[in-house]
Amino acid sequence: MKSLPPQRIAVTGSSGLIGTSLIGHLKSEGHTVQRLVRRKAVASDEVQWDPAQGFVDLEPLRGVDAVIHLAGAGVGDKRWTKKYRAEILNSRLLGTTAIATAVNELKPATFISASAIGWYGETGNRAVIESDRSGDDFLAAVCREWEGAADIAHDVRTVKLRTGLVLDPTGGALGRMLPLFKLGLGGKLGPGTQWWSWITLHDHIRAICHLLESKVSGPVNLTTANPVTNQEFTAALARAMHRPAIFPAPAFALKIALGGFSTEILGSKKVIPQTLMDDGFVFDYPNIVNALSALID
Repeated sequence: MKSLPPQRIAVTGSSGLIGTSLIGHLKSEGHTVQRLVRRKAVASDEVQWDPAQGFVDLEPLRGVDAVIHLAGAGVGDKRWTKKYRAEILNSRLLGTTAIATAVNELKPATFISASAIGWYGETGNRAVIESDRSGDDFLAAVCREWEGAADIAHDVRTVKLRTGLVLDPTGGALGRMLPLFKLGLGGKLGPGTQWWSWITLHDHIRAICHLLESKVSGPVNLTTANPVTNQEFTAALARAMHRPAIFPAPAFALKIALGGFSTEILGSKKVIPQTLMDDGFVFDYPNIVNALSALID
């Protein structure tokens, strides 16, 4: 993939798993990155914003080429109490409204805003692409409002990243699973027949950079074209770690331990990145066995 000419790029959610990796990659490619932070800006590359108050310090951002919005409360960080469900929604709705409003005034060439494959709800064995309708569960409703807020930036090319399970040993779901598998205590989760749509962090960052120079707009699925069942995933992980996968976690135990978030672990999302493929993007790690072997090596 060819490198972009140097740009000035603003990023929210810069301290998260994806944001940290993205900023490092952008800087290595010669881009200037401005990080939006919720506290007072103290470093030369920081810009203050307050999502809850709808405030973005616009002056330091004048002339940016692109804005990448990744901020939002983690859906798997806490139990889904009524309060935390509100935080999941509001962190996305308020933050995206604030940044999209700023983008509409700043007029960069590109606005890339996070979303998730939660948009599709439960898909069972049915494969879905970007043109498929939204689901009817909690996260699908969140994604509808999330993406709707991004549409405020109607004067700017806007890309909505419907991200799947992002794989990297330093964090996320894979980072949480590794300690159990290292001890030989891993296994399928629930029935194991549910589809997991995934992408390596490496390819996720490459896809964002591809979309910075693309002409694509609207929703884009950030998953590989090869979703796997949970049983296939855990078996591949066990092989990569040279450990057995003989300790399944029953569905009822996951529901007790994780509460509402268990629906995301036990639910099925079979998502295909049709827009990325049509736009010529080529994954470095399209298959789960090779991906996990490379990540665990």
